[in-house]
Amino acid sequence: MNFLTQLFASRSALPPMGRSRRGIELKSALEVERMRESGRIVATVLKEIAALARPGMSTADLDAYAEERIRAEGATPSFKGYHGFPASICACLNHEVVHGIPHKKVILREGDLLKVDTGAFKDGYHGDSCITIAIGRIKPDAAQLMKVAEAALYQGIEQMKPGNSLFDIAAAIEDFVTPHGYSVVDDFTGHGVGRNLHEPPAVFHTRTPDLPKVTLKAGMTLAIEPIINAGSKVTRTLRDRWMVVTADRRLSAQFEHTVLVTATGYEILTDRNLV
Repeated sequence: MNFLTQLFASRSALPPMGRSRRGIELKSALEVERMRESGRIVATVLKEIAALARPGMSTADLDAYAEERIRAEGATPSFKGYHGFPASICACLNHEVVHGIPHKKVILREGDLLKVDTGAFKDGYHGDSCITIAIGRIKPDAAQLMKVAEAALYQGIEQMKPGNSLFDIAAAIEDFVTPHGYSVVDDFTGHGVGRNLHEPPAVFHTRTPDLPKVTLKAGMTLAIEPIINAGSKVTRTLRDRWMVVTADRRLSAQFEHTVLVTATGYEILTDRNLV
């Protein structure tokens, strides 16, 4: 789940639980096991929603399904009630960017791009992930945007290894997306995740002066979640104070994973291919 940048404060063998000098938690082996379980639940629910979503369904239908499945797994929805958010998923269509509240009157149609973001909290730890789903047959430009958005996420994840920095993640994403003629939204960031849904550090997806100077260490768990727009990166927030849309009303796509930095690289804790 992305959140407003301003709300963020600018562990093989894993070390005992602790904090880096910048207040970033390094997870113990036990904590990682618990995060694997939360991540598995999120991955399972998103995989099922991707198979379920079809024209004629409402985003409220998908939200009800997600909440029921998360609770059936012995977890609670991370998003529901978070800063007053009323649902278990964020659901955004086409030019909608983030934080969309599901509604029974929002009906999926053939050709839509649907973004579904959800989280699960179990045994004291959160998992967080987002996917973009093609509803039926979509136009080639929408399919290309989805392809680039998902590939951009993995470009960032590939930089997650001890000794690299948050700058390496941001630069890899920006340098991959820009040649395609798309833009990376920088109003929102990824984040640390663990005992809290949002923890330090803020994880930017473009080079920015605000980017924290953080060196990656084994045991860090980060949510990487670039938002890729077909046009301008400029966004605006609607009157409900939740939904964010592209200012030019062009398409937006997003993929997100919760990722562990290991001693030798990374592990994706919300990998849908493993469920």
